[in-house]
Amino acid sequence: MNASLLTAAHRSLPFGTKVKVTNKRNGKSVVVRINDRGPFIRGRVIDVSRAAAKNIGMVSSGTAQVCYQIVDAGSQKIAGKGLKAIDG
Repeated sequence: MNASLLTAAHRSLPFGTKVKVTNKRNGKSVVVRINDRGPFIRGRVIDVSRAAAKNIGMVSSGTAQVCYQIVDAGSQKIAGKGLKAIDG
């Protein structure tokens, strides 16, 4: 994953899917593009790049509770599309 781009890793979303990630603590949001698989740490659902983490104010903490919402799935159909709360 390129740390300078607004990208993220997710276990099952198709590559290229655009996802809005919102930090629940401060309400800041960023739109990222899924370009990798992961995270592989139990209890985590999405892993954002350093640039995305900086935009939503979670660089110093390393992890945060976030919500994510699929903004653009391209031509892919995704089951369960919508808003999901994440504990991280």
